[in-house]
Order: sequence, then C-alpha cells, then structure tokens
Amino acid sequence: MPDASSKNPAYLLVGEILRPHGVVGEMRMRVLTSYPDRLRSLKTLYLSPTPENEHPQPYSLVSVRMHQGYVLLKLGTITSRDTADRLRQLWVMVAMEDAIPLDEGEHYLFQVIGLTVYTEDGTCLGTITDVLETGANDVYVLESEKHGEILIPATNDTILETDMDAQKMIVRLPEGLLP
Repeated sequence: MPDASSKNPAYLLVGEILRPHGVVGEMRMRVLTSYPDRLRSLKTLYLSPTPENEHPQPYSLVSVRMHQGYVLLKLGTITSRDTADRLRQLWVMVAMEDAIPLDEGEHYLFQVIGLTVYTEDGTCLGTITDVLETGANDVYVLESEKHGEILIPATNDTILETDMDAQKMIVRLPEGLLP
C-alpha cells in the first residue's frame, strides 16, 4: 500500500466485481466507497486484477443501480452473462480527478497510511500500516516497536488531530488499549 508521503494514486478503489447479474452483462459489485450514488454521474470506470495496478482497463459506464446493498453495473462492451462472468473478482476504480472532493478535515484512507501516531502527551506509538473498515468505524493498524501491532478505533473520541503536512496524528487512547 502506498504511504501518505507518496504522490496521490491515479485511481481510487470503489468496489469489487462479485458475479454476473442477469443475462445481458450486468454485474454485481461489492461497494467499497462511501459515495456509491456518485458512480451514476461518471462516464468511465476502470477494472483491474489488483488494486495497485497503475494502468487499469477503462470501460464506458452504461448504468448503475442499487440492489440489495450492492451496486449493479452495466458496462458498454459487456453484453452477455459469459462476458460479465470473466470479470469476477476484478477491482473497480475511478480516476482520481473523478473522486468526490473531501470536506475540510477529511482524508482518503490511503493518506493516513504512513502517518506517525503520538499520544496527547507526545509519546510516539508507531506508524499506521493499514486501515480496517469494520462498518461501525474504521480501525487504524499501527506497527509499534514497543507494543507490536496496535488497533486504534478511528473515532472522534480517539483521534484528536491529524496533521497531513507534518505526517502525524495525535490520539487519546481508550483505557486498557495498550498491553
């Protein structure tokens, strides 16, 4: 995964193709974005076998609709169930320039990876190496020399400050979080 000090990626992950839906090439997509409704306004989506691919395959977007908690996609050149079936487990991405602009104080998940985390008294805990999306709230995975792996809930009570310019985060740990 890229760290927060690297340049922005060219594409953002928004989903994963699960299986065909119906017989005309529509596909069921697992949603990995907070803004699935935004997909309707796009003209192009990109598919790739890996999320890290810097040259995913572009596809024209014909339609997007929600169905039972999933997105159903119809792409321009995918016109049969068999063709759609060949796209199973591919990652769905949008170009960075098509991404939703974030509000003040919001960050994309890739931007927090690599941040150094400190407690409010200035103690360095470690570096964020991954983000777990749990549904209720994200969980930051820290690698700490002193404590090993630390899981920190990404809540307003825990995350006090995120300074992207300084590449650091200040946290107030819940009681008993550290061993």
